[in-house]
Amino acid sequence: MLVLRPVLLTDLPQLQRLARESLVGVTSLPDDSERLRDRILDSCTSFEQDVQSAGPENYFFVLEDLATRRLVGCSEILATAGFSEPFYSLRNRDFNSASRELNIEHGVPALSLCHDLSGHTLLRGFHIDAALERTAFSELLSRARLLFIAAHARRFSDVVITEIVGYSNDEGHSPFWDAVGKHFFDLPYVEAERLCGLESRTFLAELMPQYPIYVPMLPQAAQDCIGRIHPDGQEAFDILEREGFETNSYVDLFDGGPTLIARTGGIRSIARSHTALVRPGPVNDARGRYLVSNDSLENYRAIVADLDFIAGQPVTLDADVCAALKIREHSPVRLIAL
Repeated sequence: MLVLRPVLLTDLPQLQRLARESLVGVTSLPDDSERLRDRILDSCTSFEQDVQSAGPENYFFVLEDLATRRLVGCSEILATAGFSEPFYSLRNRDFNSASRELNIEHGVPALSLCHDLSGHTLLRGFHIDAALERTAFSELLSRARLLFIAAHARRFSDVVITEIVGYSNDEGHSPFWDAVGKHFFDLPYVEAERLCGLESRTFLAELMPQYPIYVPMLPQAAQDCIGRIHPDGQEAFDILEREGFETNSYVDLFDGGPTLIARTGGIRSIARSHTALVRPGPVNDARGRYLVSNDSLENYRAIVADLDFIAGQPVTLDADVCAALKIREHSPVRLIAL
């Protein structure tokens, strides 16, 4: 059985393995033991704190195979992007110019450095073993974060965003970075992303051009990357799009990948999830597959389970599921159909 839970310091060696396997551009998962250790400790503190509103907290989850104790994935929630430093993006909007004398008005798409998205809750750090891609466990790894937000709403913003990794080729070259960022840093794309993971995107963003970049002046290969998803990031995009997230006018600073945004109350797994009390026992006639979580904080757990669930009634869970979720009779659980 696979279960999603908060990260522990003892997970560090396995977490570094996941970092090595993760997609270039997932800067929140650096392949550096000290940075990962700091990230784990920060998460542990966040789960322990009594929080009344969204702050700098970071909630780091891992997906564990209970039979082998092997970690097969990880994902995160940053309660407030840009809480301690600006959260930079590129805003892609038309720059309008007009001539009254010639009676001409013209709009040219331009990219402008901004931190408009600061203050929103950020989903990040999604990575799952290749063997589990496009399975129910990818849904678990991504959407269980949303069930956690539903259970602890005061800890998060009323808007949730996520950045999807943009296009780069098999050699790690990003046409967008080569046309934009590389002119301001003598660094290849992979190294720039690595530095963001180890340090912060702020020091790089502050050296980026402060004036609009006119899109038609970029090479066509770079223009084609604006809003384009890396093939390995498509699943993360698809899951959240089904949840009600939408693309907008913001793209990633370094690779031009799209940003998704949704009002928290309109996200499917938040708005349509059910709560029920547990009735221990065998599940004799499972009629559907669900994501199931407890509503705990430090002991948060979420799994995939086949159940016979009727809204408004207790839900029957067998002993293994109860043990995995760390619950007992009459405990509340939260459910959403896959």
